[in-house]
Amino acid sequence: MINKDVAVLGAGIVGVATALHLQTRGRDVALIDRRGAGEETSFGNAGIIERATIYPYLFPRDWRKLAVYAVNGLNEARYNWRDLPGFAPFLWRYFIESAPRRALDHALSARPLIEACLGEHEKLMRDAGADHLLRKTGWLKLFRNEASFDEGRAAAEAIKPFGLNVAILDAQDVRRAEPALRETVVGAVHYLDPASVSDPQALTLAYLRLFQERGGRFAQGDARSLQADSDGYVVETAEGVLHAREVVLCLGPWSDLALAPFGYKIPLAVKRGYHRHFRPEEGASLSRPVLDADRGYLLAPMARGIRLTTGAEFARRDAKPDYTQIEKSEIFARQLVALGPRVEDEPWMGRRPCLPDMLPVLGAAPRHKGLWFNFGHQHHGLTLAAVCGRLLAEMMTGEKPFADPSPFSIERFA
Repeated sequence: MINKDVAVLGAGIVGVATALHLQTRGRDVALIDRRGAGEETSFGNAGIIERATIYPYLFPRDWRKLAVYAVNGLNEARYNWRDLPGFAPFLWRYFIESAPRRALDHALSARPLIEACLGEHEKLMRDAGADHLLRKTGWLKLFRNEASFDEGRAAAEAIKPFGLNVAILDAQDVRRAEPALRETVVGAVHYLDPASVSDPQALTLAYLRLFQERGGRFAQGDARSLQADSDGYVVETAEGVLHAREVVLCLGPWSDLALAPFGYKIPLAVKRGYHRHFRPEEGASLSRPVLDADRGYLLAPMARGIRLTTGAEFARRDAKPDYTQIEKSEIFARQLVALGPRVEDEPWMGRRPCLPDMLPVLGAAPRHKGLWFNFGHQHHGLTLAAVCGRLLAEMMTGEKPFADPSPFSIERFA
């Protein structure tokens, strides 16, 4: 039997960063995943370390806009009618948690994590030799009409009291910032504090190499085999049964499967998303991620080309992929930027783990000593990975947490 202090289940960016922080604090850690590191949700995203999103993604309160969503009239969000009954309870609770007072409370809870997110990543990147992956150029949110631009400016103003920096660009400013854009937009908000990475999976793998160089163990195994024993937990791996005094669940959209046998039920939902890379035509390079706010897709410069990412698709976690959203996004994107051939034969599909208050579950299991949680980071798994890894490691090792962890407790769903 393999014996470790801690087993971290899930080797996405959240799990690997958590394992590193525990290791730094003297714990002997095993990292376990059914696949390779960073091959699920962490593989496909916009690559933004979103230092500016204090407010979470909220459920719309405008009934006119909701009516358009209801008929799949906006590209940024899509759902399948067959899946709606299963999503309805989550959507109702999401709507309640997006009320202005609650949204402000959630924003204030998340604020310390957002404020420290980039700094914590930079520390790990330096140690892992991954600094070259980081771009500190912010990101652009483009608007095609004055009404949406007004909304965008208002949203930018709302985050200024938190000490965040934005620049409001007119059409000429946008053209100077990103000369490759072929269509004219009325303006943009340049979020200056965030950074981005050119290859999210490469970052995860760099963190994994650092973990292994420091003596950490990575093994393949199925988290569903997790069981409690007299002095900790056991899980089956390809290298044999592993025993650990403590276990951390960092399983993203599959966390409910590992929680259920221990009697924990949470309102976890999945927002699926798609990406595809394109070789840019000559002169079509971007210097930062660009969100086409009115058409609901994002373009990001990546190591493999320009990555096109979609908004949210509400569907069953394991339902067959529906490429409608990304195919429509590609039509719009080719009008904006001179995209060349597709890199992949088929788009990639991933799953975001979301809770109705758009906050993660982070902390101890109330009824099982030694069982810990770090999942449910919604659209911000990359953003929050390093800082949430630090916060949980502080809790597990008896340090004073740098931020109040109580808003992230699983007990809020009791």
